[in-house]
Amino acid sequence: MLTDWVVMPTCLPLIARRCHSCVSERFRAHGTFRVNAHHKLLDVWLLALCTGCGETTKVTVLERVNVRSVRPELLERLHHNDLGLTAELLQDPAVRRRNHISLDWDDAWRLDTGGSDHLDRAVIDVSVRFAARIPVRPVRLIAEGCGLSRAEVERLMTEGKVVSAVRLGGRRSSDFSFTLKR
Repeated sequence: MLTDWVVMPTCLPLIARRCHSCVSERFRAHGTFRVNAHHKLLDVWLLALCTGCGETTKVTVLERVNVRSVRPELLERLHHNDLGLTAELLQDPAVRRRNHISLDWDDAWRLDTGGSDHLDRAVIDVSVRFAARIPVRPVRLIAEGCGLSRAEVERLMTEGKVVSAVRLGGRRSSDFSFTLKR
């Protein structure tokens, strides 16, 4: 029987960027946008506050874009500080690359295993689905979902009792499946 697990965000991730005012390297986005018009050109920034000193940083979303080229529903979401749009933009690789930022997902996600009825089975087939592109180590997910230590999961992998079509080392942010034999 296939068990479905879902990795889902619980809040927005922190933005990894060095603060110019203090030693902190994390900023928290609250979904506030600044929209600035220069005649027919538009600049849009996502504002984030330093977790150390509260200094504001701007993450560029749009830069010198013709107002007519921006979809009206996007402009509406920007003006209303849409939190869902904030999450979408933080996940956008182009926005992260343009601003030289990365995301810190520590304590910003949870694993939904759908209950604990799978824990007493000898063989567990699990399909892991990601609700957002959250980079997580599969070993950590397996340990958390099965109530094992990470060392125990590593040992089971070495013994061939945890098998998957994908590599379980490193981090993953896309769906995968695995089988655990106890």
